[in-house]
Amino acid sequence: MEWENEEAGRQTNKSFLDHLSRGVAGPKSRWVIVLLWIVLISVLTLIWPSVSKEENDGAKNLAATEPSVIAEEIAAKEFPGEDGIPALVVWNREKGLTEDDLAAIRQVTEALTEKPAPGMQSVLPYHLLPLPAMQGSLSQDRSTLVMPVLFRNGLDSDQLKEGLEQLTASVKTTIADDPFTAASRDPELLNARITGPAGIAVDATGLFKDADVSLLIATVILVLVLLLFIYRSPVLALIPIVAVGFAYGLISPILGKLAQEGIIVVDSQAISIMTVLLFGAGTDYCLFLVARYRTYLTLEADKRKALARAIKGSAGAIAMSGLTVVLSLLALLLTHYGAYHRFAIPFSLSILVMGLASLTLVPALLAIMGRGSFFPVIPRTEAMRKDLARRKGKLYRERKTGKLGGAIGSLVTGKPVAVTVLSLVLLVGLAAFTPGIKVTYDILSSFPGDMPSREGFATLGEKFNPGSLAPVQVMVDSEGKATEVGDVLAKLPYVASVSDPKESASNPTIVAYELELAINPYSYEAMGHIPDIRQAVVEALTKAGVPTADEHVWIAGQTAQQHDTEEVTRRDSLTVMPVVIGLIALLLLVYLRSIIAMLYLVGTVLLSFFSALGLGWLILHYGFGVDAIQGAIPLYTFVFLVALGEDYNIFMVSSIWQKARKGVPLRTAVSEGVKETGSVITSAGIILAGTFAVLTNLPIQVLLQFGLITALGVLLDTFLVRPFLVPAITVLLGRYAFWPSKAWKLPNTISRAPRKEYGQTTSYE
Repeated sequence: MEWENEEAGRQTNKSFLDHLSRGVAGPKSRWVIVLLWIVLISVLTLIWPSVSKEENDGAKNLAATEPSVIAEEIAAKEFPGEDGIPALVVWNREKGLTEDDLAAIRQVTEALTEKPAPGMQSVLPYHLLPLPAMQGSLSQDRSTLVMPVLFRNGLDSDQLKEGLEQLTASVKTTIADDPFTAASRDPELLNARITGPAGIAVDATGLFKDADVSLLIATVILVLVLLLFIYRSPVLALIPIVAVGFAYGLISPILGKLAQEGIIVVDSQAISIMTVLLFGAGTDYCLFLVARYRTYLTLEADKRKALARAIKGSAGAIAMSGLTVVLSLLALLLTHYGAYHRFAIPFSLSILVMGLASLTLVPALLAIMGRGSFFPVIPRTEAMRKDLARRKGKLYRERKTGKLGGAIGSLVTGKPVAVTVLSLVLLVGLAAFTPGIKVTYDILSSFPGDMPSREGFATLGEKFNPGSLAPVQVMVDSEGKATEVGDVLAKLPYVASVSDPKESASNPTIVAYELELAINPYSYEAMGHIPDIRQAVVEALTKAGVPTADEHVWIAGQTAQQHDTEEVTRRDSLTVMPVVIGLIALLLLVYLRSIIAMLYLVGTVLLSFFSALGLGWLILHYGFGVDAIQGAIPLYTFVFLVALGEDYNIFMVSSIWQKARKGVPLRTAVSEGVKETGSVITSAGIILAGTFAVLTNLPIQVLLQFGLITALGVLLDTFLVRPFLVPAITVLLGRYAFWPSKAWKLPNTISRAPRKEYGQTTSYE
């Protein structure tokens, strides 16, 4: 009786898929579907702004409750006029700055004082200082001078960029030879580079904005080339590209409207990665349907019936795969770090819309094109091929396909223990390198070596103390008691200098100290000293008799912000990772109705993630000399690899489940499932890995590292986990792989299947 109820449920599902296939691929409805997409995109594009017009690259990443943000507010309140966004213009002539150079710099500061750049707050007035005082500010070898320029707080990257462009224009009108284009550290030429928080922020934004167009072009070309190579059909290669284009045309105004209304915030980094995700995952979903369609065209003379069967066979897996990715990406809404939180809606919406396009637009396009979609390699039934051969007077030869897939299927079902052990040894071996991974939050290390802000910092660090790039501001409320805070700070071994205490204008018990660290203030080491600095100050206040001393200490500056970033990232990871695992486990449980299958599918994809992380670290650290990966990489790659990696498992396992539930022996079901899904998953995996690998060509370390590790994870899933490990475990578990669904009670699911010839195809319907 229970088995009959389960059959009835499947009949209801079939009825829905029948309606779906007729609704999107009928003689008239196929045109209606395409027209609806065109009209919807056209209307939304006209009435809503595109997402590119609503990008905000100046959005805050840390919440107002984080210690460094609170400290910035205290600094703005108690020391007004002292805060701002500093840009450091580093002037250099390796042979030594001449008096003419210094005179030119004095003219620059005078011009900027008389006519400030947009958003500029102040500039160090070298033109008001006597020449000896200015010379006293030179580096020890007299080759370098730093000209600080302060911009107002609250400016976004575009406003800062406008201000810096006007600043450089002012310099060019004063100095005949453009020092900003002169080779850095040239012994003969006067050169200048803008670094500091303002210069770094503008360079970081410019990298992502400059990457958008090149990334899109490279991704489209790669997908086209791979599709042409795999399917040898120019028409078919264009169908996924067209579908992705339609999807983006719908996504862009929706995101633009959401951003315009203040519901979400989007930045250029999120849009760049979203584009890659859309092409990679979107092409995958298209291929899941296309592969089924091509197979059924060899079995059905009627192209409509073939497409209907393809939709029935792939719609469930596509919907389930898309839902898995959408919910996993939505879990990023639980994060508190702005950059992670801003990813959630664009990423999940892109997959949702692409899933809808794969189930509506793509079938409609295939219905319109028919067998011509695969021109010139047109799939035909055996009868059609025989007739074509007869009419051309050629000898008919039976086509045999899937030799490699059949061989893998036979290996997995014949030697499941050996396959499982070898796969686990390799994956666990790679995963063993993950504990040795080092991370960094140093944004400068993610820049190309010739980036102006990085070149300026390198000069600054060599000629002066590197800590002067981003001083640490320590503020304390002594409640009027005498303390030794300044002396305690000066004795810290990693502090190069401490300024005299500066009293607050409104509250004289609050004083501020400016610390210059003796190390790179953006480094992981410097960031790790923030708790030590706080503890030293708290102890000094406690010693002076200040009660609740911990509440009377505030630390501001870039180094403190990076420390808070690490703490927030750690908390976000501990929140998001279990949620993603739980969501995927729940979806698998609902879809497969098997606790055992859910456990080993989740387990294998987690192992694949750690293996990719370990392999990526080996390549980056030992192959490219990277000392540490960017701190965001583990969380980014986890969400993508776990969600996308489960797609391939779902597509293959659903094929095995369908066969096994119809009474096909499990070994046969596994062998045939591996064989039938092997080519499409391999093709999809190569394309998905390729799209993420495009990111490695960008001059941004965080995207390079993310692209490399994600691509490696996809390849491990495609060529090891999906074809070998998961099927082998399924065979070893036998009918218990289905527990507790009704299928596990079927006795013939564990019988051994006879060996088949690799070229044969069996259809169980």
